Amino acid sequence: MLKVKRALISVSDKTGLEELVKVLNEFKVEILSTGGTYKMIESLGIPVKQVSDYTGFPEMLDGRVKTLHPKIHGGLLARRDLPEHMKQVAEHNIGLIDMVVVNLYPFEKVVSKPDVPIEEAIENIDIGGPSMLRSAAKNHKFVAVICNSARYSQIIKELKQNNGCLSDDILKELASEVFARTSSYDSAIAIYFREKVLGKKSVTTDRLSLDYAKKMDLRYGENPHQKAALYIDKDSEGTTVAGATQLHGKELSFNNFLDLNAAYAIAKDFDEPTAVVIKHTNPCGVASAPTLDKAFKDALACDKLSAFGGIIGFNRIVDRKTAEVISKSGFFECIVAPDYKADALNILKEKKNIRLMKIDAKESGKKESDLKKINGGLLVQDKDETLLDLKMLKYVTKKKPTKAQLESLIFGWSVAKHVKSNAIVLTKGKKTVGVGAGQMSRVDSTMIAIRKAGKNAKNSCLASDAFFPKEDAVSVAKKAKVVAIIQPGGSIADEVIIKKANQAKIAMVFTGMRHFKH
Repeated sequence: MLKVKRALISVSDKTGLEELVKVLNEFKVEILSTGGTYKMIESLGIPVKQVSDYTGFPEMLDGRVKTLHPKIHGGLLARRDLPEHMKQVAEHNIGLIDMVVVNLYPFEKVVSKPDVPIEEAIENIDIGGPSMLRSAAKNHKFVAVICNSARYSQIIKELKQNNGCLSDDILKELASEVFARTSSYDSAIAIYFREKVLGKKSVTTDRLSLDYAKKMDLRYGENPHQKAALYIDKDSEGTTVAGATQLHGKELSFNNFLDLNAAYAIAKDFDEPTAVVIKHTNPCGVASAPTLDKAFKDALACDKLSAFGGIIGFNRIVDRKTAEVISKSGFFECIVAPDYKADALNILKEKKNIRLMKIDAKESGKKESDLKKINGGLLVQDKDETLLDLKMLKYVTKKKPTKAQLESLIFGWSVAKHVKSNAIVLTKGKKTVGVGAGQMSRVDSTMIAIRKAGKNAKNSCLASDAFFPKEDAVSVAKKAKVVAIIQPGGSIADEVIIKKANQAKIAMVFTGMRHFKH
């Protein structure tokens, strides 16, 4: 057990501090402090000593140098169980410090503001704070180190229960939290310097720094025997599925988050009112329409069977009419949308088991990379966000698509980007009528999409996320009476494929870009 006799307190965020210092005072703990923290403690009528008076050395360089002094770090790092350490601190008149309460300059908050000057960001890089935290955490057997105001109530409880002492277990927990915090803080600074100071945003940088804070534990992972948690990029809070607000329903699962992310990623790609129904990260149906309820009806109609228990995504505020259609359309796990009208929310809340997620429609402005974990490493790439340049389209067959067919092809191409490869999407107008996803061969995906479309395959348009290596898929499309195809092109079999399309009197367009999604 550690008896706390002297504490150094210097915090930017003073939330909850008053109660802590009052309890420390009750146990006659000597308190050292600096700047605004000193003034706050003094205003409470609690005895407090300026760090500069304690060290005999003034603050200088506009406050850049306050606590970087041997009387501070010697008092933090001295091992009480080593006679030689105790002899040295006595010789140099260094007092022992038993507790450090420090939270850091708000660097992350400052740089999250748009167009913050680099000079302002640099002045918010804390030096003394992390130094004290690390010194105390290294010597955690003899020093309590607190970097998180959420811990205050736990510390107060232990101090009261143990007559001003803290247990070894909590000392270890606090030290672990400090090293995680300073690592995160340094990571945020490293990212800022790479992107803003050096101007390097490439994913091919020599070292990759990630900064994600734990938001919540999840019930389990993809399966009940797997532990799981959600971590959030603090810069994207509110503008992503990870930072969305839950308005109704029980807690979300690991798989729910994956599907919600897939649903919203598709919906936000379209300008018109758009609805998406997702199952296992693949769309059962996607549709754009003049009204949101019509878009949802069209998306659901694509594959009603697979949609059961799925996730719905919208790019517009959910209105009463859309909510009424949803409530009569079977069971869905979750809905994600920019917001919900009050009457729509009341209707949807009648379903106890549905989760309702609200997500800020505006973008965070932060360019994110796509990360995929493999055993022993991490694959990093730019997100597949390149838009189709209509000027680059190549009309490679004798028959050209009509204006309406081209519009439908482009809609299907936009959907195919979000479908697991090999991906085939059949569309009519701005709605999917059949989706073939994740098959080992493109012709299998084509057959699945056609089977799901049924009679709607006739006169439909087909989008393929990658080129056709053989003519077999085109033959299957011809048999189903598909009228137009959009695909990247670039296969050694292109001439054969084009010839087959000409024979089938199918219009074919090349995009020159691929949309694999593994």
